[in-house]
Amino acid sequence: MALRFFRALMPRDERFVERFCAHTKLIVPAAEAFRALMEGDGRAQANVDEINHLEGEADLITRETVRAIHRTFITPFDRSQILDLITALDDTIDLMKETSRRIMLYGVGFTPEMRGMADCIIQASIEIRDAMPLLGSIDRSADRLGAMSVAVSRIEGEADELLDSGLRKLFASDVSPGFKLTVEKVYDLIEAVVDRCEDVTNVIDGIVVEQV
Repeated sequence: MALRFFRALMPRDERFVERFCAHTKLIVPAAEAFRALMEGDGRAQANVDEINHLEGEADLITRETVRAIHRTFITPFDRSQILDLITALDDTIDLMKETSRRIMLYGVGFTPEMRGMADCIIQASIEIRDAMPLLGSIDRSADRLGAMSVAVSRIEGEADELLDSGLRKLFASDVSPGFKLTVEKVYDLIEAVVDRCEDVTNVIDGIVVEQV
């Protein structure tokens, strides 16, 4: 009884899940702008600018979340898990920003496989966005969170298959070795964005295990 009373008096912040949700709502349009960057319709710089803007908004949420961890006595789950999750989310959109910057510098053409991998990023980010509110009721939502994790893992596997296909075509072509290395780098960067989405689900899986 005394412990419950003591905890009731301590600073409490119930908005962590809300912040996670807000962050994922920025990742989805960033993924859509990232995919649009590959259309070759003359709007590449506009799409890069949109990604940069969304990444800046996401950074604000990340910083506020980190500050809230330090000022809050009672959190919905372990502080280290909160930090891991917001960091994984932020890494996803940060890497989209960095990849789009590199793409503009390299000036390579986009392959169907690259576009397919970018579609996978959109699909994975939507899965994560739609599941994020469930962290507010983990005990009742463990199965649905698990299904999201499985879906993202499947999407990541599809992206890996596209990567393998794209690289096989690249290295079978007669372009210069230097050009092959540049295109391979673009593939690797796009793959890394997909992997960051899976990193988010891995953190969520750990939270579910701890809470259920």
